[in-house]
Amino acid sequence: MKRVLLPGIVCMIALAGCFPAMPAPAVPVSEATAPAEVVLTPITLAMGYIPSVQFAPFYVAQARGYFQDAGLAVTFRYGFETDLLKLVGTDELQFMIGSGEEVILGRSQGLPVRYVMRWYRRFPVVLFAKAEQGIESPADLAGKKVGIPGLFGASYVGWEALVYASGLDAARVSLQSIGFTQATAVSQDQVDAALDYVVNGPVQLRLAGQAVTVIPVSDFVDLPSNGIITNDQTIEAQPELVQALVTAALHGLADTLADPNAAFDISLQAVPEAGGDQAQVSRAIFDESLKLWQADTVELGHSDPAAWATAAEFMKQMGLIQQAVNPDELYTNEYVRR
Repeated sequence: MKRVLLPGIVCMIALAGCFPAMPAPAVPVSEATAPAEVVLTPITLAMGYIPSVQFAPFYVAQARGYFQDAGLAVTFRYGFETDLLKLVGTDELQFMIGSGEEVILGRSQGLPVRYVMRWYRRFPVVLFAKAEQGIESPADLAGKKVGIPGLFGASYVGWEALVYASGLDAARVSLQSIGFTQATAVSQDQVDAALDYVVNGPVQLRLAGQAVTVIPVSDFVDLPSNGIITNDQTIEAQPELVQALVTAALHGLADTLADPNAAFDISLQAVPEAGGDQAQVSRAIFDESLKLWQADTVELGHSDPAAWATAAEFMKQMGLIQQAVNPDELYTNEYVRR
């Protein structure tokens, strides 16, 4: 075979030199200059319960392309915070939005969860009552009935924090589990006061024309509240992914604070059911939420080490956790440094 083919190859090489070189085919400018396709990393960001205007900064980051600019294709997922935390702790999910006390609870139970971006600047749980009740401080609760969804969640932590920090004698208060009916229970005098998120029960009563007294738990003790949570595995293996998410989320938060009206409109596009007949209620919830997020631009995202230490100590002393936790393992400011 070599004896037959070799002369043919030599002939072809020789003939090739006998013809003028042909110009290379022209490449259209659009193809020659087109940028390489950007490959986005898909991630799921889980958040509590249901879609709501309360998640406006994340809707803004999505709508304005900040996640995409950071190389992320973000899908939102909704569910109960305690369930989501377990999924993040076992690395079935990488990211969620959750509260600081959940991180402390999870860490005390061996879940390697960590808070990487502070969103809320104040703990959102408050004690509220109709103004006519005359409840102006925790001391006024003696002999009163106080409603709470149950002995779980942020409302219960808020109650224990109020007792812990104010010196209230809890034995003199009738604490009643009423489910998630706080506004109705207070309005109909089934209880004298109730624990709820400031954007929920108090807003409902005010919209109904009722004068309301509100006592924020944060006036007595500073507890870390909602922010972005991930796990130690993701921090160790994919720190650039954590950085991308935090950077984009902070951009959305800054935009929301700078132009609330635009952020609200974007939220209604993300959550259409919040508009229409519900627009007034949604706007009231949104405006109350803004007060929880506001901070100096330089401080956006930063956690206060003292707040984490206080919260961890309080939860251990009140029996909310059985195992003490190291506050330094609960959070990091690494991804929000400027």
